Amino acid sequence: MSLARGLVRFLGWLLTPLVALAASFVGAWIGATLAGGIKSTNTGGWLMLGFGAGFGLIAAWAWLHYLRRSPRLQKSLAVAPDGTPLAAVSAERTPPEQT
Repeated sequence: MSLARGLVRFLGWLLTPLVALAASFVGAWIGATLAGGIKSTNTGGWLMLGFGAGFGLIAAWAWLHYLRRSPRLQKSLAVAPDGTPLAAVSAERTPPEQT
């Protein structure tokens, strides 16, 4: 496997947490914008936290849902339908060497 192909697969495996992270930042930004008109800082903070967590969870769920339903994406990223890299799955199945 070439270095470029390995790098692309590695970055593909990181897409799930990166998508969730980006969505949580967008959600927190929207929550902070909405909280700007609230006088209570505690309520505003909880609103921002709630929007960030909600957007992050929804994005992670949507990405994994898309990954499970797309055989082409699974093949491109070399992952099992649950998002586990195939290298990790095959390493679990091989018995340890006995000396």
